[in-house]
Amino acid sequence: MTLAHDVAGDPGAPAVVLLHAGVADRRMWDAVAPALAHTFRVVRPDLRGFGDSPLPLDGGPYTNAGDVVALLDGLGIADAAVVGSSFGGKVALELTTAHPDRVRELVLLCPAAPGVPDTETSDAFDAEEGRLLAAGDVDGAVRLNVTTWLGPEAGPDAAAALAVMQRRAFDVQLAADAAASAAGLPEPGPDGVEVDLAGIHVPTFVVEGAHDMDALRACARHVAASVPGAELSLLDWAGHLPVLERPDAVLALLLDVLRDDPTVHAP
Repeated sequence: MTLAHDVAGDPGAPAVVLLHAGVADRRMWDAVAPALAHTFRVVRPDLRGFGDSPLPLDGGPYTNAGDVVALLDGLGIADAAVVGSSFGGKVALELTTAHPDRVRELVLLCPAAPGVPDTETSDAFDAEEGRLLAAGDVDGAVRLNVTTWLGPEAGPDAAAALAVMQRRAFDVQLAADAAASAAGLPEPGPDGVEVDLAGIHVPTFVVEGAHDMDALRACARHVAASVPGAELSLLDWAGHLPVLERPDAVLALLLDVLRDDPTVHAP
């Protein structure tokens, strides 16, 4: 399938792919994508199970990395800088491991990553989300995610936008799970891609949020320590979703990193 996506910018410009968090969809980049498109060809997909990209019900195998490559092929893009937030950061790492020739640079905003143990905090979050969903309290699960993942800089508009995106993800995924169960099929979802952090050899910039969950802070530090030459930046104001919390600051950071322009400095 072709992922639902938006494309903006000059087709001849260097491509940048923006991969959303697992609590959001491509709309999480709304505040920064137009400005990035002045310099880059910006591609924003919805991964399967999010936004406008459905989950498959035929039980067929797929990977998120393979889906992104298929999208790049369809758009005639040979390689791209890849910006991934949270779960999107993990997909970016999978993409770089499985298809290293398609990624020229990585920017990972509070990425999820393999090889990092769960914590009491993350286990408690998972248990509470599971309890709410099992009880049919999807609204409660949405509220839990909004309060957990947004940092102190996030305003009411960011909370409202995240709630809409998270609710959409739950609706898509729960409906697909129910349909698969009724048809006697396994729950739909991607196959994993084993990530080789030490084998990644593209410029890599990792962001850690000072107000993020402990498990995710550990993920950011693990990726930065394991990818050769990676740079780690701690944002003292950020939670887990800095692009929703302070989009202007994240735009400045992205322009600074992606353009490598000494006249533009991230805060």
